[in-house]
Amino acid sequence: MGKIIAIVGMCGAGKSVASEYLEKIGYKKVYFGGITYDKLKEEGIERTPETEKKMREGLRKEYGMGCYAILSLPKIKEYYKDGNVVIDDLYSWSEYKVLTEEFGNNVILIGVIADKELRYSRIAIRPGRSYNREEAIDRDLSELENLEKGLPIAYADYYIFNNGTIEEYESRLKEILKQIEGE
Repeated sequence: MGKIIAIVGMCGAGKSVASEYLEKIGYKKVYFGGITYDKLKEEGIERTPETEKKMREGLRKEYGMGCYAILSLPKIKEYYKDGNVVIDDLYSWSEYKVLTEEFGNNVILIGVIADKELRYSRIAIRPGRSYNREEAIDRDLSELENLEKGLPIAYADYYIFNNGTIEEYESRLKEILKQIEGE
């Protein structure tokens, strides 16, 4: 039976680094954030920090706090039939519950943690999805207060502390994968 690894963390922590690494070694990737971008595009709305926030919160009002997992379940199930899945950016505790109700103990949370100011400096220069410091703070607070984001981070099975080099990051990720494979 395969594994479903859900990557959790705040904006700019480095979640996509883990997802991209897992994808390179054969995991099928499901990007929860892509739902927001697709919905904005469908509705002809320009992608800005404000419109993304409004869409994220609006989708949850419409579908409930587990909406990204619920909307992604068909794709996750399809990918899971063929092997391992990585979920890039699980947001809420409700999404985690949706996944564990469907896949049980085969869902593993990896929390990616980085110092707040380091995260803010990273996302200020991120191509295509940059935020200034005030926007980053607003996003952090919104995700923690409105989207249940802190719970899955606090409950992660494993952590990567991403204040150092990419080599240190990948080394820790490889350690975690060895532990997971040994289970």
